[in-house]
Amino acid sequence: MRAHLGDRLVVESPATGVVRRDGEIVGLHHDDGTPPYDVRWSDTDDITLVFPGPDAHIQHLDAEHGQADTADVPAPPAATGPVSEEPNPGDIGRRVAVERRRQGLSREETARRARISPRYLAYLEEQSADPSTATLLALAAALGTTVTALRGAGVDLPPGQGHALLRPQLRDLGPEECRRLLSTHGVGRIAVTASGGHPAVVPVNYEVVDDEIVFRTKSGSVPAAAAAGTEVAFEVDHVDEALSRGWSVLAVGPASVVTEPGTVRELTRRAHTEPWAGGTRDVWVAIRPTRVTGKRITPADR
Repeated sequence: MRAHLGDRLVVESPATGVVRRDGEIVGLHHDDGTPPYDVRWSDTDDITLVFPGPDAHIQHLDAEHGQADTADVPAPPAATGPVSEEPNPGDIGRRVAVERRRQGLSREETARRARISPRYLAYLEEQSADPSTATLLALAAALGTTVTALRGAGVDLPPGQGHALLRPQLRDLGPEECRRLLSTHGVGRIAVTASGGHPAVVPVNYEVVDDEIVFRTKSGSVPAAAAAGTEVAFEVDHVDEALSRGWSVLAVGPASVVTEPGTVRELTRRAHTEPWAGGTRDVWVAIRPTRVTGKRITPADR
């Protein structure tokens, strides 16, 4: 019997073949996939060390797609050509990894909180896995988020649809905390006056470099045309749907197009990400804030 992380251990009645118990394999003790296994049981959410008996078999991750269970079939000869080991993460794994890194958590600490093997967490983040609901619940609790968020449901809905706190507290943020929340990069919104005097708000991928907010856009775009030489407003925020709390920071100041070639090269070199909108976006706009304010909403006792 050989298994991989994420496979399912199924225990059936020898007489009737009815499934008596099943669970997700979240920990291996041998590199070759032989028993014993750490199994998170679907009926109790408990994790136990299991030495499978004759009434148990392995259901691989791809078994639900119609492929046969090959847990006890000898592996084919190794391929003679190079084997690609490039990660192929699924959307859930990507979201877990992003949220873990955003909170500054290591894989080991996240796995400990979720009571799963660090190797399984690595597998989940790097491969297109299909974790059980119990594992998703444990990971969501460990990361302070929701299963819905990890699955990506509601990505087309605006944030903030949860219930308001019973006794919320809205407090002003000081300049230093505002600047800490604003840095160092992410997605924010720039508010400008477009052609015809109409207001426009555009989301942009931004960086903070030497106390300036900078972003890339394309020539002739609304941010490039309207922002240059004028005062603009720039806003960034974060909403915690599960706990109905969050913060927002607003920066106001003059904007200008960066034209000095050396500065452009340095901004491009230091950029964390490419603009999500894609295409040729080689015009850098810099905002030097003259006023930065912010607010945070929390429970009244925080």
